[in-house]
Amino acid sequence: MRKSRTTYIKLLTALLLSFSIVFTQSVAFAASPAAATVTSASVPHEDGAAEYKQFLKEKYGVTLSGTVTKGQFIEAVASILGIEPSGNAVAFTDLKGDDPLYQSAAALYEKGILSGPDIQGKQVLTASVAVAIAVRAADLKELAYTYPAAKVNKALAKLNVASQALGTKGAQEVAAAVDTGLLTTDLYASFKPKSAASDQLIHTLLGKVLITKGLYKKYIGYINDGDIYAKLSHAYESSDIIEAPSLKNLVNTALKQDLITGYNIKDSRFDANFIDSLSLIYGHDDLKHAIQLIGLLRSEGLNAKVQFEPKTSAFIHLAEWGAPGPNVIQIENGNFIKYAKEYDLEFEFATVQDKAAFENVISTYTKKNEAGQSGLIASAWWQPLYYSKTALDNYEIITNNFITEKDSPYTVNPFSLKEDSAKVVAGLKAIDPAAIITPTDFWVDKPFFRYLHGESV
Repeated sequence: MRKSRTTYIKLLTALLLSFSIVFTQSVAFAASPAAATVTSASVPHEDGAAEYKQFLKEKYGVTLSGTVTKGQFIEAVASILGIEPSGNAVAFTDLKGDDPLYQSAAALYEKGILSGPDIQGKQVLTASVAVAIAVRAADLKELAYTYPAAKVNKALAKLNVASQALGTKGAQEVAAAVDTGLLTTDLYASFKPKSAASDQLIHTLLGKVLITKGLYKKYIGYINDGDIYAKLSHAYESSDIIEAPSLKNLVNTALKQDLITGYNIKDSRFDANFIDSLSLIYGHDDLKHAIQLIGLLRSEGLNAKVQFEPKTSAFIHLAEWGAPGPNVIQIENGNFIKYAKEYDLEFEFATVQDKAAFENVISTYTKKNEAGQSGLIASAWWQPLYYSKTALDNYEIITNNFITEKDSPYTVNPFSLKEDSAKVVAGLKAIDPAAIITPTDFWVDKPFFRYLHGESV
């Protein structure tokens, strides 16, 4: 059956809604939506030691348990900050260059996080030493050393700790950790400077270091937040068409050659950096739809962190369709490449059961099956697009032929069926042999997968 031009445009737009975000390999998780139960509708809370521990394991492969040594903590800090020594010799009195701890210790020493010359890596990590390293790793030491005695004593009183037990700088560092939130209130009562650092203290400090360095999760709020709609509206209204000229030259050439049917551009500085096993990404272009989607999830008892990730999608607009509107460039055959302002909403749920439950809500209330269908939220699509970086039941695998550029935050995401990926990558490499392309599989909803195979609903 011949489709109308309007229907064709809608379907093409749905197809060209592209995939965003750097996909990393992770352990696959399979959950059954039929068995899913919603468990996280409670009031949102700030992440704590348990969430930080999970994040450290999934994102950095850092696992600390039992009695932790100072050396293990040093290695963990160096790992999460991604710092390496310059190569210049660093003289430690108790650590040689061939010691497994040397590289991490030297890196932290050069950054002023360790003072040396003794590292004492095999000693049990104490609470005060853990705090001192964390304050310096979080770039807060200059602030700490401004503290006069009265200010130090006021902060330490919350811990029932005397400054004499810590020394001048140690007391300043612990006081600053209290005031800046590196030491959270739930740790006050148990803080004993000379005692072994607890699992809760260690993972809280590492999590707080990540946060202060901008290396933890990024999100505008929770679904259940009272101001989430205002934040969402502001994020949408302040986003715009993303320009990345050198990357666009590559993929626009691919568009002209019919190698790809569309792509999107994203700014990695907005990446949520959520835990893969708990997160889903949902793409659309309409603000009203986003606001109603948040309300829908609230009404169904689903709560999650929310990040707004702006993106720009590009596709061919045929000249025969009429005036293409703004944000276009005309190509040699008279057609146009049109750029559209869109977004991804990335959600991180508290449990894998909540993540699995998302699919049923979306398929019921945002999936259009017939023209004029009622009972759907605004701007529902024939092929709603949502996807996961880990395996889920009732999802299908496709490929993002992910393109990055050295020293640039921008990424391009042309996607394809898994079986077509090799051809797409080869074609892109033929255009630009130096292109950095990382094909990565992910799991997409069945309606969109069916559309990629030519089905219209």
